[in-house]
Amino acid sequence: MSGLDQIDLKIVAELMRDATQTVAQVADKVGLSQTPCWKRIQKLEASGVLIQRVAIADPEKLGLGLAVFVAVEAPDHTTEWRESFMRVVAGMPEVLEVYRMAGEMDYLLRVAMPDMPAFDHFYRRLTEALPLRNVTSHFAMERMKFTTAYPLETRNCARR
Repeated sequence: MSGLDQIDLKIVAELMRDATQTVAQVADKVGLSQTPCWKRIQKLEASGVLIQRVAIADPEKLGLGLAVFVAVEAPDHTTEWRESFMRVVAGMPEVLEVYRMAGEMDYLLRVAMPDMPAFDHFYRRLTEALPLRNVTSHFAMERMKFTTAYPLETRNCARR
């Protein structure tokens, strides 16, 4: 959204860092009083810049420490196949993210699993649900960096 000013970006950055902050805390950090800050937050939510506020959990502590990236090649690129694929993955809660890709793979899935037998079960469900040309799985050995906050401070630097 191109209509965001520096104050909006600061508000978004603060909420991405910690969405549990009160409006007063956010307002103080971005240099506004509470009412204008609250109005801006409401506007950011209404315009779809702020989608939702969530808690981020540790997958290891939830017993879902096996992160798998699954590359899928489609057998064809019809609307019907794509819609069927999206219905299948939407019904699999283990699939956290799905991206349509350019390049060698058509789709990339990020999947959270408790262990290898559970992944094998997931793999069988996926490959039996609809025709696939190829499925390649990559297992993360260590999560070295993780964030859900976008790098807003680099947004304006890239335009210069």
